[in-house]
Amino acid sequence: MIFIVESGSTKSDWVLLDDKNNQSFYSTMGFNPYFHSADLIESELKKNSPMMLVAYEVTQVFFYGAGCSSDKMNAIVEEGLTRVFSNAKIHVDHDLVACAYATYLGRPAISCIIGTGSNSCYFDGQSVSEVVPALGYILGDEGSGSYFGKKLLAAYLYHQLPTHLTSDFEEMYGLDKDAIVDKVYREPNANVFIASFMPFIAKHSDEPYFQTLMEQGFRHFMEVHVCCYPSYKTADIHFVGSLAGIFRSALDRAAASLGVSVTSVLRKPVDGLVDYHLKYILNHKITQS
Repeated sequence: MIFIVESGSTKSDWVLLDDKNNQSFYSTMGFNPYFHSADLIESELKKNSPMMLVAYEVTQVFFYGAGCSSDKMNAIVEEGLTRVFSNAKIHVDHDLVACAYATYLGRPAISCIIGTGSNSCYFDGQSVSEVVPALGYILGDEGSGSYFGKKLLAAYLYHQLPTHLTSDFEEMYGLDKDAIVDKVYREPNANVFIASFMPFIAKHSDEPYFQTLMEQGFRHFMEVHVCCYPSYKTADIHFVGSLAGIFRSALDRAAASLGVSVTSVLRKPVDGLVDYHLKYILNHKITQS
């Protein structure tokens, strides 16, 4: 049995392939080695009873995760996974590689992640390359859930939200300044907390205030993470993540303002990631259960 995993900072999607390529689906919290230790990865996975039932039968795990960008960080995830899947060979790589694989259509392309964080890469079918780094939710993550969450929280605390949105925000969350500041500056996983306000923006996605905010944020992302590639005006441009799907119209407007177009949006990259592994890595035929 083989696990193929796509993990952001918020959640992880796991697909289990048996020897006939039948697929079973599992979900856990996201594991990011910048914020999570091998001990935490082990303990969280061992709480998942359905996964533990098959753990000893797993022979390979292909894990692609946010924060898995160096040997040091990858080793943390590998250690946690090895403790759970003791009979498996563990492969750990960056979620950016998963993004490239999941969106690959057989020709070179720019592939972008818009999730809790954000990033982009260029994939020519052989190697994945970056021009600018991802700087995380404090310095970077343009156009991401944490980026828009920060904008929303700041607008609320600065009394800059339209009155009806302020009222609904207070009714929905009941948070004051002290509670927000504690969560952001004193508790772990601040990026996930900040991004957790995206459902509020999605609820009010037709509001002109948020339409403008989303378009500006997506344009900022593209100026930094798409326009940096010499071929950005001619290459395919793919996006993965639910955020890009929910706000596709704002994404398209931002792209058009820069003279480019979005080729595709894949809300759940794990689906395309499994297809890529079956076609190019495992060389098996796809069989849906």
